[in-house]
Formats: sequence, C-alpha cells, structure tokens
Amino acid sequence: MTHPSVLTGKTYCVKTFGCQMNLHDSERVSGLLDECGCICVSEPDEADIVVFMTCCVRENADQRLYGQASAMVSAPTPPSGKRVVAIGGCIAQRDGEKIREHIACADVVFGTSALASLPGLLAQAFEGDGHEVEVDTCEENRPFSTDLPSHRAQRFHAWVPIMTGCNNFCTYCIVPYVRGREKSRTMESIVSEVELLVADGVREVTLLGQNVNSYGRNIYGEPRFAELLRRVGETGVERIRFTSSNPKDLSDDIISAMAEVPAVMPHLHLAVQSGSNRILKAMNRSYTREEYLDLAQRLREGIPGLALSTDIIVGFPGETEEDFLDTLSLVREAGFSAAYTFIYSRRPGTPAAKIPDDTPHEVIQERFDRLAQQVADQAHDANQKDLGTLVSVLVEGSSKRDGSVMVGHSERNQTVHFALPEGRTAEELVGSIVDVRVEEARTWYLRGSVVGEPR
Repeated sequence: MTHPSVLTGKTYCVKTFGCQMNLHDSERVSGLLDECGCICVSEPDEADIVVFMTCCVRENADQRLYGQASAMVSAPTPPSGKRVVAIGGCIAQRDGEKIREHIACADVVFGTSALASLPGLLAQAFEGDGHEVEVDTCEENRPFSTDLPSHRAQRFHAWVPIMTGCNNFCTYCIVPYVRGREKSRTMESIVSEVELLVADGVREVTLLGQNVNSYGRNIYGEPRFAELLRRVGETGVERIRFTSSNPKDLSDDIISAMAEVPAVMPHLHLAVQSGSNRILKAMNRSYTREEYLDLAQRLREGIPGLALSTDIIVGFPGETEEDFLDTLSLVREAGFSAAYTFIYSRRPGTPAAKIPDDTPHEVIQERFDRLAQQVADQAHDANQKDLGTLVSVLVEGSSKRDGSVMVGHSERNQTVHFALPEGRTAEELVGSIVDVRVEEARTWYLRGSVVGEPR
C-alpha cells in the first residue's frame, strides 16, 4: 500500500448523511486525515479530498448523495490540481464499486468497517490515473473504529459506540445488511474510553448502538447494558445519553439503572414505528402495542419526569386507515414529547420491499400530515409544563440566525435558547452548563434567561 505521506498538506472536507453512528465515523475519518497532515476546510469546492459519509436507510439519502457528489464534476479544480472524491458509510458498503454507476467521479469507496484503510486508498487514488476506483468493503477481522484518532465536532460532547451491527432484521430496515451482525465492545474498553474523554474535558457522552439494550449479548452471553450504564456513571462524566433502544430488550434493570445513575439524562428515545399490532408483526418488531404502552408506563413510574420520544413510519405496505388510527391513538396514550416521523421508504434487499401496496401517495401524505400535527400539538403541550421553571442547559453554541442568542439542550433533550448574558462571550459559555428560567415555551424550543453563574 502506498505510504500516505502523499496526503500531507492536502485539504479535506467531510460531508455526513444519516445517523449518529455516521457522525461518529466522520469524526474518526477527520482524525485520520489530520494525522496524515491534511487540513480541514468547510466547503467541498475548496478541498483536495471530499469524503461523503453515507446513509441508505431512506431513499432521499441516496438522492442527496448522488446530487452533491455529482456536483463535484463541475466544481472548480483545487489549487493542487487534483481532487479525490471518497464515498464511505452504508451506501458504500451496500454498493461497492457499483457506486460509479451513479457517481462517475467517485475515486475511493470504503465500507462501514474499513475506515482505517482510507488514507492508503486516498494515496493510491492521488497517484493513480483516475480510471480505477479504489475499493475496500471487507468486514472480516476489522477492529472497532474507536481505536482510530478522532477530530470531535464538539470538545464537550463525544459519541461513544458500544456495539456495531444489528440482529433484529426489521423487515423495512437495511441496517443489518450494511452494518452486519451485533458485535459489542468489552465493557472495560468503553469505560476506559469514557475516562479518557472526561480527562479531556468531555461533559456529555452519547452511547451508540443499533440496539443498545442488547449490548454485550455476543460476548457475555446475556445483555449487560444496565451494568454498563452504572459503570459509565462512575467515570465522573456529567451527562449520559444513549441511542437507539429497541422496546423488546428494554428491561426493568435498565429502567432502574436509568433512575439510579444521576448522570443518565431523563430522556429516552424509544422507537415504536407503528401503533397497529398487525403492522408491528409485519415489521418484525417483536412486541405488541399493549407491551409498548405497558413499558412506557413502567418507564414513567420508574423515572419521574422522563421525556419520551420515538420514531414512527407512515405508509408501511398494507397499512390501512384503521392501522393508522391505532398509531395516532398510541401517540396520545404514550404521551410522546417528540417524534421523528417518516413516510415509508422502500429499500431493495429488505423483505418489506417485496410486499405489494397500492395505497395512493396522496392518502399516505394526508395521514403523515395528521400525525405530524398530533406530534406538534403534544410537543407544544409538553413544553408548557416548563414555563417559569429552571432547566439545566449544556451550552452548544450561538444561534446561526443571531450571534447574541445561545443554544443548548436541557436534560430532557429540549432545545433551549437564551440571550448571551451581559459581560459574557459566546466562546467562554460554549461547553458550560447554565440554569435557564423558561419565559417562553414554543413547540420545538424553550426560551429564557440565565440565572446564576455558568459551571
């Protein structure tokens, strides 16, 4: 393999699509390129190396990639005289060298387990004639990407993968086919990483996995996520979040750990996908509507003040109006404070893609709009409960629209805006935790004023 010293001084830009795992992988890619002596720039047009980290969960992610990557063909030539375009992530793992059928300018393709090979692939592309695409989508015997250097987007927050892959095979989902089967890191390696992050000034970590509730099953013989939460809580990190959780594996022990570990934030994202038992069975979700609602009740009883959010798919093949009404009623009964709602996206290679469906798009869109309104109404009502109260906010930065307004997230994961206190600069507040008295509660954010000193 060509020595990556050819990369020294090259500029790079990483564009990320999709989930938190892709965000983490992008930070590792940036860390690798930093180590090679590359220089990060903000715009693809300015870069010698453009890396697209891709998602294939929904069709619009494919289309966004094809559009943005293909635009590189007409982009100005960088000062170095040559630009290399690399495609990574789930689409790269799924399509391999076939990516060139859609993206003629792709020079490098690297899969979800092949981050470490990127510098060598890029070096080969720079020294080649451009006619061959450099490809690595091998999944066998690859270490976790957490062993690689990282260029974190935020100094106070870190993504910490605890496992990769998924064993659930929901019929609509492509993830098991592009991320592979569940593979957990050892508890000691995770705890050690968090300890190092805390020493580096990180205040909040997000534990990542396709189904964190089954963490450890493949190495310990049984899930040990509750134990992991307790161990991570002993590192001194101030805030712990995690995603994603599958209801079928969320045990009473996990609920107890969430309640007992002070650093675990009182927010849980628990994807339900549908409120219809018939559709849940067709999705292979392995729980019923009744079991989900019972779990939601146990969560609220065990963790007072918990904010519950979810994912919901509208228009799964064969969904009827009755099925959809079951979803609407579950949204009300579960009391979600937020929900990510999606129109079903047919993914080739998944079992659901073979299910015939003649429901008109207009009907599906109308149902989606009704659901979105229901979710918005509940989000607005949930936020009203915080009017006049103090919420603890981890400050993330200033508003893109107004530099005098700071933005952060509350413990329950609400977006919170507040005016920059007199005598303070935005730079010194970023990464601090402040108490904000809520003076305005909108559907998707809270607004207020800082009380007391940052900490």
